[in-house]
Amino acid sequence: MDRVWDSFLEERPGRWGQEEEDWLPAIDLTETSKEVVVNCEVPGMNPKDFDISLTGNLLTIKGEKKQEKEEKKEDYHLIERSYGSFTRTVQLPGEVMSKKISASYEKGVLRIVLPKSEQGQKKGLKIKVQ
Repeated sequence: MDRVWDSFLEERPGRWGQEEEDWLPAIDLTETSKEVVVNCEVPGMNPKDFDISLTGNLLTIKGEKKQEKEEKKEDYHLIERSYGSFTRTVQLPGEVMSKKISASYEKGVLRIVLPKSEQGQKKGLKIKVQ
């Protein structure tokens, strides 16, 4: 029983049963009357590291992080490497104009702006609760 607890406690919180290479960046989705905005936290990457696609109303963001840091001093030599790939798929709340989608990357945040189509901009119907 001690071995079970020891192996359980060796895992990092929130990562039990997952491979060390698994990495899923946080995603925030915001919807306004005219557009859907997706912000994805991916620090330490380059814009060329992303593959973004839209199929129907599914937005897929793929990326691969390759980071290496080397520091040499007189009394030590440090090399740190960080590698990992991810795929995130988000179901969009409505139709968007695929030809007007834009993406930018600044300060570790990938921002994708998806303008809504005419049908996606239809106003909702308010339902009164009694």
